[in-house]
Amino acid sequence: MSVENSVVSIFNTHLEAEEAIKELQRSGFNLKKLSVVGKDYQTDEQVVGYYNTGDRVKYWGKLGAFWGGLWGLLFGSAFFFVPGIGPLVVGGPLVVWIVGALESAAIVGGMNAFGAALYSIGIPKDSILKYETSVKSDKFMLIAHGTREEVETAKKILDTTNCVESSLHCA
Repeated sequence: MSVENSVVSIFNTHLEAEEAIKELQRSGFNLKKLSVVGKDYQTDEQVVGYYNTGDRVKYWGKLGAFWGGLWGLLFGSAFFFVPGIGPLVVGGPLVVWIVGALESAAIVGGMNAFGAALYSIGIPKDSILKYETSVKSDKFMLIAHGTREEVETAKKILDTTNCVESSLHCA
């Protein structure tokens, strides 16, 4: 397990998550260290997933302007269908961890690939269930990765936004 330092914030709407990303950007936080996760509302397909570790994903879903704008800022993008959660759109480094969990079949203790990816970056199992539940209920998850100092600074910034909750996970 490759443990990372991170801060995870939950937002009720994509607009609130987008504003938090802009606030982090204004503060000088490296946006390549951000991951965003949200459900896609529009698909009925049972797609396992596809991803692009470049700058764009070819699937926009209902929130096209939101996701389309983020792909220009974040590294990597993906669309996954996660059993038990549904269709997810993911941007940022978390894409690599989800793909790693899928490719290596690293499903940990009955977790899906999304949960296994969170676990692989040091998120405790009890928090993973809480985050999966938030995403299932159409909330947006923003994860800032980095050194302890970077994520502590990011948390202070995120705490000033309209996040529902914000939790620090450090190694």
